[in-house]
Parts: sequence; structure tokens; C-alpha cells
Amino acid sequence: MAGPLPPLTLALAQINTRVGDLEGNARAIGGQIARARDAGAELVLFPELALTGYPPEDLLLKEHFLQATQEALRELASDAEGIVALVGFPERADDVYNALAVLEGGAVRGIYRKTLLPNYGVFDEQRYFQAGEDAMVVDLGTARIGLTICEDIWIPGAPASEEALAGATLIVNASASPYFAGKGRQREQMLVQRARDNLAAVAFCNLVGGQDELVFDGHSVVLDHDGTVLARAPQFAEALTLCTVDLQAAATARLRDTRLRPPVRKALPAVRHLGRLERRPAQRRPLGGDVAELLEPEAEVYAALVTGLRDYVRKNGFGHVVLGLSGGIDSTLVALIAVDALGADRVTCVVMPSRYSSEGTQGDARALAAALGVQCLDLPIATVMDVYEELLGPIFADREPDITEENLQARIRGNLLMALSNKFGWLVVTTGNKSENSVGYSTLYGDSAGGFAVIKDVPKTLVYRLVDFRNARDGARPVPRSIIERPPSAELRPDQRDDDSLPDYDTLDAILEAYIEEDAGRRAGLHAGRPRRVQASPGPAGDQDHPARVRA
Repeated sequence: MAGPLPPLTLALAQINTRVGDLEGNARAIGGQIARARDAGAELVLFPELALTGYPPEDLLLKEHFLQATQEALRELASDAEGIVALVGFPERADDVYNALAVLEGGAVRGIYRKTLLPNYGVFDEQRYFQAGEDAMVVDLGTARIGLTICEDIWIPGAPASEEALAGATLIVNASASPYFAGKGRQREQMLVQRARDNLAAVAFCNLVGGQDELVFDGHSVVLDHDGTVLARAPQFAEALTLCTVDLQAAATARLRDTRLRPPVRKALPAVRHLGRLERRPAQRRPLGGDVAELLEPEAEVYAALVTGLRDYVRKNGFGHVVLGLSGGIDSTLVALIAVDALGADRVTCVVMPSRYSSEGTQGDARALAAALGVQCLDLPIATVMDVYEELLGPIFADREPDITEENLQARIRGNLLMALSNKFGWLVVTTGNKSENSVGYSTLYGDSAGGFAVIKDVPKTLVYRLVDFRNARDGARPVPRSIIERPPSAELRPDQRDDDSLPDYDTLDAILEAYIEEDAGRRAGLHAGRPRRVQASPGPAGDQDHPARVRA
């Protein structure tokens, strides 16, 4: 008769990788293996495709990159002494597989292949990978562990259920789960259900950081077989989170639950068994681990936006960003995010008043820049606009001014920002929000000129809430109340207001929420209530908030 299962101490290595940086990623993984071992962990779990970064996309079609990855994995295995490391990587075999390597004793001891390949939303894994066919378990001493990767655990059933039927009392999941507002809570609820379904503890390790237009929130967790959270890593921050799990509790619970008994004989042959790894005596630790508090909704979205901008700038080799600062709410939010992401010394704001710019907005823009401590450049565009009007005057002589002139102002501003970008190597960050972008209230080659759209997925009503959140967090209150309270306007013609051209933003955001997020039809959209969920993932290309709000 086998004795009781001793508690297992594991570590979740929630790291921020860079796509294609095999050397840098391997260095980070090796460092975390050493930290986990020194902290007393017997097993350390890394995110999905941690060695290559996620998503590697067309790098997976390059043979030399795949071969370099295999070599990097073999070298990394030498770090796995005195601990078992589970590392995500693309395996090049008869095809390419999204895989999880089991490293132990200085060698690659086994490889699990992801069986469920998502092909919706931002995922395109069926283009790059062949699906694995088998569930897999590995024994660490007498503790049986089931291996899964991301999507494998999102759907009830195999492979996790088969691994549980084969005796696994711990299911590990290496993941790269992209963020949208509220996703972390939804995902944790799903994992609670999988733990309960399978009467197994679940250890989930997620990627953290920004990669191009994607943001990964971390929020790795360990749950027991009842779905109780034993440990939780912080959101939007790298972390090594240790947790000690009572695996015997899951085994004991199965004695009182007959669901796993009838099909067990039929399930066992379908599960690959990697064999048994030596389990060294471990220092006894209290059960559980640190449980990070979850951020409130506005704090969560704000952290995601800061993460996305910071990592886009860092991973693409920029040292500085520049943006147009109008005194409006959108450019205010982007300036706040930029300072929090990069530091004031790496942000330049440009005030570009026209003949329609009010003293109030321009004064607010300069006051905000001063309060944030950023460089502020003044580039008035009235005289430049005069030159355009003089040049085009004979051709436009019999026509009244209209959106043409408004768009010219936007394009002048875009040209000035791009000139600064070219001269100094700065990244232009644009300031258009989701509400305006969704209805084309922007100017091609004007407010859409830039390299990264920080708030392109943030509705206008949420923009106001985020500015209020950030202002309340800072005792100095850097944002003048007049910016928050002033009716939104592009200031491109006398007495202009956004609601001259658009519905009020509460109504517009409710319609867009229904139409874009909920796929509602036109009639349902027109009768939509207040938004229930917001997306908030920054990405390349977008709008400034002060130029003209019109299509090309």
C-alpha cells in the first residue's frame, strides 16, 4: 500500500519575454530556475512558448530559427539540476508543435504537445502548429502531474480530464493568455471549475507584458481540488510565486466521489506516461502561498495600458516618445500613461495651437506638461495654415470652408510630429480613442499618423474614468479640473463641439458596445443600454485627439 502523498512545493515563473530573443529569454528562464531552486521549489512552471516569446508567428516558418530554439533548449536543460523545470517552446519534429519540455537532471526528459490549437480572435495557431494527440502525465516521486498548455484547459474534458483519470492530482498549465478588461477574473473562474471537475489541483502560469498590440496580464494562480485559490501572482508584473500544495487532499477526495471511477480503466491507455523523476527530500513549508489582491477595474485597465506602451517602446528599441497635447481629455490620458510607463524625461509633448484654439485649452495643456515634468514644445500652426489657404485659394475660390480645411490642420500637426520623430528618433504615440476610431471621426495622415495608438481600444467614457482614477491616485493632482469638465471639442472651427457631429458619448459608447462587442444588430444597438464590458488593449496606428474628426 502506497503511503500518503507529501505536499509539493512548486513555483510559477511569470516572466516577460521578447519574441525572437532566444538568448535573452533563455537567460531569464535560467535565472528563474535558479531562484526557484534556491527558494525550495521542487518544480518550476514557465509560460507557453517562453523560450521564443509569444506569439512567434512567421518565425516558426524559418528552419534556422526552429533549429536555434532546439539548441537553446538543450543548453537551458543544463540549468535544471535539483529541480524540475517545465518550459514552453516550439518543438521541431516531423512537424512543428506547441510544446512543453520537462527539464530535469541536466537533460530534456520529455515533451508534451499542445492538443487544442485556438484559431479565433488573435490566435492563428493552426497556421503554424500541428496538434498533439495524447494527454500526458509525469511522476515526480509518487506525485502524478498532468501537463497541459493554455487552450488545453479552457474546454472541459480532454486532455486534463484524461490525465486526472490516469491519477494526476495536479494539472499544470503553461499559458500565454492575452488580456482584455475583466479577463483575469473570468479565467480564474474557469480554472476553479476545471479543478472541481477533475478533483485535481491546478497550477496556471501566464505570460506577462506587452508584445506589439497584445498585452498579457500575468495573474498566474494555484488552486486546490476544491477551486480554492492557494496562491496568486500579481497582475502586470514579473514574479516568481511559490506555493505548497497538499496533493493527498485531492487523492482523498476521490475516494468519496465515484465520478472518476467507472471510466478509469478505459482512459488509462490513452494517456502517455513520461516515467518517474526522482523527488529529492524538500524542506517542509506551510501550505499555500502569497495571494495577490486583484486590481479594481479602472486600475486594471490603466495598468494594461502602461504595460503595453512601456513594452512596445522597450522591445522595439525606442528611447523617447512624442505626442500632441491639446488640452483635451484624450491626449491628457496618453500623456499620463506615457509618463508612468517611461518616466517624464522620455516624453515630449507638443502644443500646436491654431486660430480656433482657445486660451483655456492651450493653458491647460501647458499646465499639465509642467505638472508632469515633461518637455513641452510650442509649434503654432496658424501661419502654416495661412500658407495652405493662400496656395489653394484660387482653386477653392467658389467653395465655402468645410472639412477640407479641418483636415489640413490635422495633417499639418501630423507632419510636425513626424518631423520630430524623424529628426530625433522619437516614437509618435497617437491619442485617438475607440469611440472616435470606430465611427471614422479622425483624419487620414493627420491624427492617424504615428507608430503606436495607446488608447485605440478605450471608449471615450472610460477615458474620463481613467483620468479621474489617475488624478485621484496622485496627491499633486496634475490634471486641471477644467480638462475633465470641459465639453470635448477638436477646436477646428469656431465654437466646435464633438456632439455637433456625434451622439453624446454615453449614447455612442452604448451603441458601439452592443454592435462591436456583443455583435448586436442595428435595432438592438440603437436601444443599447450602458456598456457592460470594455476592451483596453493598445496597439500600433491610431489617432491624435485634437486634429480633424473626418475621414480622408
